[in-house]
Amino acid sequence: MNGPFFLPVRDIVRKPGEMREHRIDVTLANKWGEGIVTVEAGETLDIDVRLESVHEGILVSGTVDTTYTGVCGRCLTDITAPVEVEFQELFAYPGEEETDFEVQDDHVDLETLVRDAIVLSLPFQPVCQPDCLGLDPETGEKLTESTGAESDAPIDPRWSALRQITDQDDTAERRAAEKEES
Repeated sequence: MNGPFFLPVRDIVRKPGEMREHRIDVTLANKWGEGIVTVEAGETLDIDVRLESVHEGILVSGTVDTTYTGVCGRCLTDITAPVEVEFQELFAYPGEEETDFEVQDDHVDLETLVRDAIVLSLPFQPVCQPDCLGLDPETGEKLTESTGAESDAPIDPRWSALRQITDQDDTAERRAAEKEES
């Protein structure tokens, strides 16, 4: 077993209290993520990891830094942003109990752990800036500043007769208010 995510633990297996630290840089062979933002193939992951031997197995904890790319969920502008994620998981020694992660042949494989941590930390609705206004619904152009006033939504022609009734009621109320003032 070898690869960029495999770390040897032979020297600390079944020696509680022993610890090793590693810093690895991995270039992704495949894209990670399926939403409107992803970590693209060819992107570099900077991983700082600590391996600690405990009675049940090897406790793996660390951080991973990388960059995601995609589009703004409001205005569809291309965005690129850094992402930093912390992770921690126990890689149990092989035995009777079923676990998600196990020490295999005196190695731990971090790929699934790191991929899950990164993909789950990607924003579900990313924005290019917190106050992004999105696109103009009529022109499709990016809005750069707020109009300050709410515009009335266009009225469905099937409801226009009701609009005439409410306009008549408003006119009648104004006339009544004017008579009271005089």
